[in-house]
Amino acid sequence: MSSPTPTHAKVIPIAAGPKHRAASTDARAAVSPSLRDQLDRPLRDLRISVTDRCNFRCSYCMPKSVFGRDHAFLPHSDLLSFEEITRLAEASVALGVRKIRITGGEPLLRKNLEILIAQLAALRTTDGQALDITLTTNATLLARKAQALKDAGLNRVTVSLDALDDAVFQRMNDMGVPVADVLSGIEAAQAVGLQDIKVNMVVQKGTNEDQILPMARYFRGSGITLRFIEFMDVGETNGWAMDQVLPSADVIARIHAEMPLVALPAKSTGETAQRWAYANAQGQADASLGEVGVISSVTQAFCGDCNRARLSTEGKLYTCLFATGGTDLRPLVRSGADALSLAQAMANVWAPRDDRYSLLRAQGVAPDGPRIEMHYIGG
Repeated sequence: MSSPTPTHAKVIPIAAGPKHRAASTDARAAVSPSLRDQLDRPLRDLRISVTDRCNFRCSYCMPKSVFGRDHAFLPHSDLLSFEEITRLAEASVALGVRKIRITGGEPLLRKNLEILIAQLAALRTTDGQALDITLTTNATLLARKAQALKDAGLNRVTVSLDALDDAVFQRMNDMGVPVADVLSGIEAAQAVGLQDIKVNMVVQKGTNEDQILPMARYFRGSGITLRFIEFMDVGETNGWAMDQVLPSADVIARIHAEMPLVALPAKSTGETAQRWAYANAQGQADASLGEVGVISSVTQAFCGDCNRARLSTEGKLYTCLFATGGTDLRPLVRSGADALSLAQAMANVWAPRDDRYSLLRAQGVAPDGPRIEMHYIGG
C-alpha cells in the first residue's frame, strides 16, 4: 500500500512566520481557490488520516478476521510527520479548502495529536478566515485528551457510537469496549466546551437496528446531534450486502412515529447529512430538542456536490471514499517541494476528478480494482 521511504529522505520543517499563516502567497498567486473538478465541484474539505491503527475491530470497517494480531500496520517511518501534514494542508487551503477533519483509524492513538491541531489551527483561508478544525473519534481516549485538543484549537468533534446496549455495542466493536467509555468521552467534550458535537451511528440491518429509538431518545434534548449512516460498501473486507442496508427513509419513519420530526435545510453546499429537527407540540422545529441527521450514500447518493478529498496516513491523496487508488504526495513533500509545487500537485489531482461512485453503484456499474479500506483514509 505504501512505497518504501528513501533512507536519504529528509523532512523540511515549517518555516518560522506569523502566528496565523495564510496559504502561501506564491501558491495562491499560481493556483485558484475557485478550482473545480470535471463535474464543477470545488475542493472545500480535506480529511486527513493520521493513523491506520484502531482499538476497535468493527465488522463494517476493520473486521478482526482480517485485521487480527498478525496484521502488519504501517511502520512509523511511513507516516507523514505533523509538519509534513501541515505543509500539505496549507497547500490545500490555497486551493479553497476551508475545513479539515482529522480521522484514522482512531486518530487519538497518534501521540501528541494536539500539536498537529495547533499547527492546523494557525492556518488561514485565502480570505483570512480560520479553518474549521474537526475530529472523528470513537471517544474511548477522549476524556483524557479533550482539554488539550480544545486548547490547541479543535473546533468540533464527531463520535462514533453504534449502540447504547452494551451487548450490541461490544459485539460490534469486537474488543469488549463498554458504552460507558464512549459516553464519558462525549461528556468530557461537552465539559471543555467543544461545540456542535455529533454522534454517528452506522445502522446495519439485522445487527443494531433495534438501537435506533434508544439512541434517539438518549440524545434528544442533549445538545448533541445524532446522525444515522447507511451501512456502506467501503473497502473489500466488511462483507457488505444490500440486504443489510436499512434505508435512511425507514430510520426517519421509525423516529417520526414516536418523536415527530420536521425537515431542515442544508447548512452548506456539500453537506453529507439530511437534517431533521424534533418538533414541539405545535409541530414546529424546537431547537431545545435538537436534531437528527441521516447520511444516505447508498439509497440517496450525494456525489453531485461532494467537495471532499482525503489524505492517507502516509501521504496519498484520494478523491473519493470508494477510491481504488490515490496519488502519492509523500516523495514530493519529503523532497522539500515548495508550497506552489505542493498546491499544483494537488490541483492536478482534483481538476480531472469525475468520481461519482455511489451514483454509479445505483446504476449497477462497479469500479475497476479493489476499493481502499475505510480505516486507511478515514470515513
